[in-house]
Amino acid sequence: MSKHIQAVRGMNDILPDVTPAWRYLEGTVRGLFDAYGYQEIRMPIVESTELFKRSIGEVTDIVEKEMYTFEDRNGDMLTLRPEGTAGCVRAGIQNGLLHNQTQRLWYSGPMFRHERPQKGRYRQFHQIGVETFGLAGPDIDAELILMSARLWKQLGLADAVELQLNSLGSSESRTAYRAILVEYLWHHADQLDEDSQRRLNSNPLRVLDSKNPQMQALIAAAPKLSDHLDAASREHFEQLCALLDAAGVRYTINPCLVRGLDYYSKTVFEWVTDKLGAQGTVCAGGRFDGLVEQLGGRGTPAMGFAMGVERLIALLDQGGIPQQDYRPHAYLVLLGEQAQREGLLLAERLRDAVPGLRIETHCGGGSFKSQFKKADRSGAPLALILGEEECQQGRVGIKPLRDDGEQQQMSHGEAAEWLASYMQQTND
Repeated sequence: MSKHIQAVRGMNDILPDVTPAWRYLEGTVRGLFDAYGYQEIRMPIVESTELFKRSIGEVTDIVEKEMYTFEDRNGDMLTLRPEGTAGCVRAGIQNGLLHNQTQRLWYSGPMFRHERPQKGRYRQFHQIGVETFGLAGPDIDAELILMSARLWKQLGLADAVELQLNSLGSSESRTAYRAILVEYLWHHADQLDEDSQRRLNSNPLRVLDSKNPQMQALIAAAPKLSDHLDAASREHFEQLCALLDAAGVRYTINPCLVRGLDYYSKTVFEWVTDKLGAQGTVCAGGRFDGLVEQLGGRGTPAMGFAMGVERLIALLDQGGIPQQDYRPHAYLVLLGEQAQREGLLLAERLRDAVPGLRIETHCGGGSFKSQFKKADRSGAPLALILGEEECQQGRVGIKPLRDDGEQQQMSHGEAAEWLASYMQQTND
């Protein structure tokens, strides 16, 4: 016997008993984004490797250690996308969506990073992202945060997450602060762990984001970026906070929140939870005003965020997911050769006559008893019964499976009317 082929480590199947939760989350998100006037965009999973080197930064962990990169048959270096923002910006530039325009876009799909798999962190994971372009003020920052806060309310997660805010300032003020921070860290180099020592030369702001408990006192005493912001960035951040205060959105200003990617500037934020252990961030984003120009477009202000779907599903599982009923309304039992020939056509006519009707048609033959067992396992509340006699009379039987109601015989037209009425009653 051949050896079973297993899924790639860290890349998981999403099975039918789990997909209702995904459909619930995705449907809620889609309705929310529609309500705010955001349009969906779909980008390729594979992009040029250079796109991520230029956007994320060559000295980040993602580019240095985590990307799935390969050479194709033409000799081009390609990468499975590790995040969505760079691809969205590339698509906007390439298709002329950005210059002198405003865009509110969203996307969803799989991302790929070669990390050590653990709960809440996978090598193929899924994100839902939002990106806005052409809007420079703090009002769009506030809208994105308010929209995400509304999502938590709709999902029943408002009490499970906390908003953290910070400002990274302009690239000029950040460069000046970087020199001050590096000088401080060099004076305490013996207290830095291996990761922080490596980042000291490449991306010293990431040292502030270290979760190493032995470094927290050192980080707390470090110079604060907020004390070195340029005037425009400080005003932008103060206006954002005032908008959130007016809307009643609670937040914590976290001076150590820097985000892991090079393209962020000014506002950065994270929604975090203490319900998922070490993987506490469920949604994160910020402004990336310089990225469009960095990737070859004209200077365009931009702001966005991304949510980790697997982590949100894990949070939903803890709180209970509202029951979404995807079971068939009826299971069509077919007894005899003539019924098996005509059953598929009858099911199609009923679906045409009753929009939204879900019918599972029995295939593969079998006895009356075995078919009714399958009808019961399907979860359908009704069985439609088509046998030789019903075929000859142009009728169909309808039998309740979840109560003691009696079986009825109806013409196909009567059955369609009865099923439409039944669906309306059960939906009310």
